[in-house]
Amino acid sequence: MAKDWNAALYLKFEDERTRPSRDLLAQVPLEAPGLCVDLGCGPGNSTELLAERFPAAAVVGLDTSPDMLASARTRLPQAQFRQDDAATFTLERPADLLFANAVLQWVPDHASLFPRLLTQVAPGGVLAVQMPDNLDEPSHAAMRAAALDGPWSHKLAAAAAARTALPSVGTYYDLLAPDCARVEVWHTIYRHPLEGIPAIIEWVKGTGLRPFLDPLDAQERAGYLEAYAARLAPHYPRQVDGKVLLAFPRLFILARKKG
Repeated sequence: MAKDWNAALYLKFEDERTRPSRDLLAQVPLEAPGLCVDLGCGPGNSTELLAERFPAAAVVGLDTSPDMLASARTRLPQAQFRQDDAATFTLERPADLLFANAVLQWVPDHASLFPRLLTQVAPGGVLAVQMPDNLDEPSHAAMRAAALDGPWSHKLAAAAAARTALPSVGTYYDLLAPDCARVEVWHTIYRHPLEGIPAIIEWVKGTGLRPFLDPLDAQERAGYLEAYAARLAPHYPRQVDGKVLLAFPRLFILARKKG
């Protein structure tokens, strides 16, 4: 069984992780939604944005991680939080805004998932989604390469399957368009200045690297991280100020359900 998420580790890069939430929320065309649901709310940084934008709305955060939910409740005591799964949750009433930031990449079978998500959105409401689309970036390709090249390979055979490549932009459009008055899909590539290869590793330890580290004992983990760092180095040269640039492509989807 996978270990729980680590809210403190995730929040080491809070500003960078929250920026896509801000960018997604800025495109939401709602004035006064009654119910906003933050699906995969994590430590509440995205939920806080919803509460600030829509102070009169009921705001609910859902997540599978007890540690993330504990952090979210401390951060935003006025909101409601509950443990639930993005793949199977059901709302008591449809949301005016269903906001899913950096969670659905972990959920399989998007051909079934996205039409089901729309059933949880009220007529005229909005489904707003952001997902990392970075499996081909060196930061993630090196995870898989290092996993297959070492004494830990037998333990990590399934790790690469924790996430699969996202469907095409056109696939998402076709899944949502029949039930929506407006569908927009776009990519943004963020380039985050970080303090070297160790900072990149700290970043991904909180998210994409978890399936590769959780099965390993302490000695194996140290060896794997050393091999991973060696594979990263050629792809992230130092800039003039000594920092490296972590390229991070993200896919955004905004769908307004027919009224």
